[in-house]
Amino acid sequence: MPKQIIVENKSRKIHTPPLIQYCDTFLTQLRGFTFRPRLSRDEGLLLVGRRDSRLDSSIHMLFVAFDLTVLWINSEMRVVDKVLAKSWRPAYFSKQPARYVLEIHPERWEDYDIGDAVQFKDV
Repeated sequence: MPKQIIVENKSRKIHTPPLIQYCDTFLTQLRGFTFRPRLSRDEGLLLVGRRDSRLDSSIHMLFVAFDLTVLWINSEMRVVDKVLAKSWRPAYFSKQPARYVLEIHPERWEDYDIGDAVQFKDV
């Protein structure tokens, strides 16, 4: 079971941040949200890469039954791109190289913007 963290937005306050599963292994990243029937507003995933890259931080939405707010975060802990990822789409790529991919509920779209500074905190 991946550890849980909070992705704090240092640029502005999020009153009730979601609990994020820190996915830094191949298996936890492969599983992601595939085959899950739904997503709570208060949960999410952080896919952890080894380096900033557009290719390595790409995602797919195959077998994901719901839309997601997806944020790409670089090694400098800045949000570099964001998209509303639609279920069953084959691929999404960040416009800028990123090391981390944050996948959260679509209702959390306003919690982060491109350029925001973030910090990972253990729960």
